[in-house]
Amino acid sequence: MSSEGLSSKHCVPCRGGIPPLTAEKARELARDTPQWRLEENATRLKRRFEFEDFKKAIEFVNRVAEVAEQEGHHPDIAIHYNQVDLILWTHKIGGLHENDFILAAKVDRLLEERPGTSVG
Repeated sequence: MSSEGLSSKHCVPCRGGIPPLTAEKARELARDTPQWRLEENATRLKRRFEFEDFKKAIEFVNRVAEVAEQEGHHPDIAIHYNQVDLILWTHKIGGLHENDFILAAKVDRLLEERPGTSVG
């Protein structure tokens, strides 16, 4: 599946009680979101974004928040002046789910719609 394929999907509610993706499956899905890094033994998906200034970073975070609300899946967000770190993982299962990769692809699409960022 491609990043475009992932971004056309929607997150499904995760009720817990299912195992997180294996490291192998996470690496397979990560191929479709190449700007994101697998971390913590393939239980987290992370990407850093860098903007011209604080205001543009906040505008981006607000756009991410809109998508996250629409999908019912929310990233961990850290803002460092003009840098934004997004960390995706599914808390209910303690690791990665396909939803994390779907949201990553949707965030990537935000940048295609309105560029102006670089990856740190």
